Amino acid sequence: MKNVLTLILAGGQGTRLYPLTKIRSKPAVPIAGRFRLIDIAISNCLHSGLRKIYVLTQFSTESLHRHIFLTYRFDNFSPGFITILSAQQTLENRNWYQGTADAVRQNLFFIEGKGDYVLILSGDHLYRMDYRPFIEFHREKGADVTISVSPVAAEQAPELGIMKLDENSRVISFVEKPRPGPELEAMAIPPSLASGWGFKEKETCYLASMGIYVFSWPVLRDLLKTTPFEDFGRGVIPFAIQTYNVYGYVFKGYWKDIGTIKSFYEANIELTRPLPPFNFYDEERPIFTHARFLPGSKIIFSEVENSILCEGSIINRSWIKNSIVGIRSRIGENCVIEDSVIMGADYFESAEEIEANAQRGIPNIGLGRNCEIRRAIIDKNARIGDNCRLVNLRNVQNEDNENYVIRDGIIVVPKHGVIYPGTVI
Repeated sequence: MKNVLTLILAGGQGTRLYPLTKIRSKPAVPIAGRFRLIDIAISNCLHSGLRKIYVLTQFSTESLHRHIFLTYRFDNFSPGFITILSAQQTLENRNWYQGTADAVRQNLFFIEGKGDYVLILSGDHLYRMDYRPFIEFHREKGADVTISVSPVAAEQAPELGIMKLDENSRVISFVEKPRPGPELEAMAIPPSLASGWGFKEKETCYLASMGIYVFSWPVLRDLLKTTPFEDFGRGVIPFAIQTYNVYGYVFKGYWKDIGTIKSFYEANIELTRPLPPFNFYDEERPIFTHARFLPGSKIIFSEVENSILCEGSIINRSWIKNSIVGIRSRIGENCVIEDSVIMGADYFESAEEIEANAQRGIPNIGLGRNCEIRRAIIDKNARIGDNCRLVNLRNVQNEDNENYVIRDGIIVVPKHGVIYPGTVI
């Protein structure tokens, strides 16, 4: 892996994840109560023996930069590095990154000479992958570009880039977000290939690009220098399929694109199952994150079912089911929390701060007494007053409000949001 350079694309604005991305980039969004999305890609790299990593950033970078600086440090005697390449003005270019390919194009100077192969990853997906077999597959095939693909069902395919492979795993066609009907049906996996890859026909019908690529360095350099394409998925990859040897590597593990509030919510709630599809409890390949020195969770006469309670949380005489309670969460007396994600807080409020809150007439960070929270996401440092009901009483699918939004029927309270006592949503 010494001749492989890794680029993690972490500059997306994440508009579909708003308001979780109101003041942070998408890869900085917390997941599972104590991690951030960027931790997934970096942890996969470290477990795969990849130690030369650039993270390309652009929008709302402060939180992401701080997390990376505090979490990932190699010793002085290691040749590896994790370096941030944030969008910047130069004498040659005054523009922001215009897309994923343009972001890499603007940093070719830093990439030159760092490796024979360039692994390109997205910083906002949930999966566990050893990249070594993927890169070895690229070498064995003599490929110019190799794309990791994952089997998806027909209902998911119109939201993704769908590829079709021949019997040698070479990519023969690619459609970005195919329309349901003949266009989508033409991209289905032939039954003969599906059985050869070990798929059950009823389970998998299409191969979706995971946004994970291996380029031979000369090919990547030539593609970016000789074409105007700004995105890999929309421009570079379709062009490369017609002019280079492009192969598909079939990944059979769990993979989820955390691109919308609905997908983010579902990925978190799935983690509360007794046997979740993604396992954070893998001792051999743990997901790394910022080390915190927090006390264990304190549970005072509460009932908790199929939930994750993170360190530093205090739960007082409440009922919690199918939910995630993040770090430093404070749950007041007689609360009901079901099918919800409580992200917690960045700090514990002191006695003086709590007294100041009372004088200002605002709730403390966390949940007050007698609250009911169902199908909701409560972002960090949010303040939910006493006797609040966040249950989507009107069954609204989408709505924007000053203090909250609703997306696909899921209530989202943004970071530092305030819901005053007695509020019913």
